[in-house]
Amino acid sequence: MRKIKVGLIQQANTEDVQSNLEKLSLNIADVTDKGAELVVLQELHNSLYFCQTENTANFDLAEPIPGPSTDFFGRLAARHGIVLVASLFEKRAAGLYHNTAVVFDKDGSMAGKYRKMHIPDDPAYYEKFYFTPGDLGFRPVRTSIGVLGVQVCWDQWYPEGARLMALQGAEILIYPTAIGWESTDTDEEKSRQLNAWITVQRGHAVANGLPVVAVNRVGHEADPSHQTNGISFWGNSFVAGPQGELLAQAGNREEENLLVEIDMERSENVRRWWPFLRDRRIETFGDLTRRFID
Repeated sequence: MRKIKVGLIQQANTEDVQSNLEKLSLNIADVTDKGAELVVLQELHNSLYFCQTENTANFDLAEPIPGPSTDFFGRLAARHGIVLVASLFEKRAAGLYHNTAVVFDKDGSMAGKYRKMHIPDDPAYYEKFYFTPGDLGFRPVRTSIGVLGVQVCWDQWYPEGARLMALQGAEILIYPTAIGWESTDTDEEKSRQLNAWITVQRGHAVANGLPVVAVNRVGHEADPSHQTNGISFWGNSFVAGPQGELLAQAGNREEENLLVEIDMERSENVRRWWPFLRDRRIETFGDLTRRFID
């Protein structure tokens, strides 16, 4: 039986990048000491979520890949002998930046990367100001522990990306995330948003017969412009099995490290029971590439 232990690190950040990195290092050590072979970090974990405002000075947070952060996380992956999924603000060239997930293998080498494809532009989430949409496609990353279908945050709402990863052999769907509530929303609206976020990703697990790992940040981060009351990141990092069953879930207020064992052979059985890939009518799906069907 093939099983792997996955560590999820749900962390609150400050404006001190070095302090955030030190905390990440300690949290990675915590889950690996308990047996984690795969560790997944939240979106843009080095800093505060800077996209609450449009400020050109924030581009100074970006780094080339490879660069200082890939050196740092590569060393951690090698030290602990883990596969590590990190989320970085990539400076590709002057004026060209991406929101990029980087996967490190157990020897510290970069196994692959994914550039966020879907870029939101909403109040307090002004990501189009910072990030160019990804151009690497939905390509899973092959590692020593399996094939990882890594996407980033806003991508998690779209079934197409999950399906394309599955069709190329992804064995786990992984989503580093930064999402939360604005304080003026009612409790009922907050509940609807959170439940929708969990439900759509559990749907990806069911539709593709694959486990899903979603790691969100937690804690309140103020809006530097004071136009909003900031974002309270809702945590709730979770792992779902290939039938959408919740295997583990963090809370919505506290920092938390989760350690979850995933049975990598279960997907094979689930896909035998529910052969969705077999029964897809692919010859009728051409219109999915259209923006809207008038």
